[in-house]
Amino acid sequence: MNNYKMMITYDGTKYLGWQRLQKNKEKTIQGKIELTISKLLKENIEIIGSGRTDRGVHALNQVANFKTNKELDSNFLSQLNQYLPEDIRVLSFIKVNDKFHSRYNAKRKTYMYRIDNSPVRDPFMRKYAYYIDERIDIIKMKEASKIFIGEHDFITFSKKSTKKSTVRNIEFINIVKRGDFIEIYITANGFLYNMARMIAGALIQIATNKKNIKEIKDLLESKSRGEHRFVVPPHGLFLLNVEY
Repeated sequence: MNNYKMMITYDGTKYLGWQRLQKNKEKTIQGKIELTISKLLKENIEIIGSGRTDRGVHALNQVANFKTNKELDSNFLSQLNQYLPEDIRVLSFIKVNDKFHSRYNAKRKTYMYRIDNSPVRDPFMRKYAYYIDERIDIIKMKEASKIFIGEHDFITFSKKSTKKSTVRNIEFINIVKRGDFIEIYITANGFLYNMARMIAGALIQIATNKKNIKEIKDLLESKSRGEHRFVVPPHGLFLLNVEY
C-alpha cells in the first residue's frame, strides 16, 4: 500500500466545508477530491485532511494524505487537476512513509483572517475579506492580541466539539495592515471549532470599541461557553500553512 501526501488549495465559497458528508458528498472539498481520485484510480479512496475547514472557509495550503494500491507517476497531478473543479487545485503530491498521517503528525497551523476596512467595499474581495466600515484601531488590536498568546483553555472561544481537551498553545499572532486591508495571522499547535474566527471577532470588538481588553481577558479566564459570540463570517478566513 502506497501513502501519498498532497498540498491542496481551494476557494471554499460554494462548499459546505472540508469534511465529507453522507449526503451531498460532492458539496464538500474532501468528498469532491475523494470522488475524483477514486474514479481516476478505480479504487475506493479515502483522504485524510490536516483538519476541517468550515463552510465558506478557504485554504492556500491544506495538507491531506491517501493510500492506494497503485504506484503513481508524475502525470497523476495534471490528470487530477484536469478533472477537479476550477476552485480546487492539488499543488503537489509526494510518496511518504506509510505511518504519515496529515492530521496526527501536524505540529502547528497558521490561519489568516482578512478584513476590508476601506471607505467603499472592494467588490473583487467580497468573497475573501470581511468588510467593516467602522474605524479599526490597529494599535488596540495588536495590544489585545497578547491576551491569547501562550497556552490557554480556549473553551470560551470555541463552539461545542468532540475534542477531549480544549487547551491549545498560540505561538504568535501577527497583525499586518496592507493599505485598507488588515490581516490577522494566528499560529498555534491546534485549533478548536470556530476558534480562529472567534479570536478574530474578539479582536475586532476591541478595535472598534465595543469591548475592552479586560472584558475579553475575563472571558478567556472564565473557561465557559456563555451567550457571548464573536464569530466573524467564514469568507475572510484562510488556512495558510500546516507544519510537520
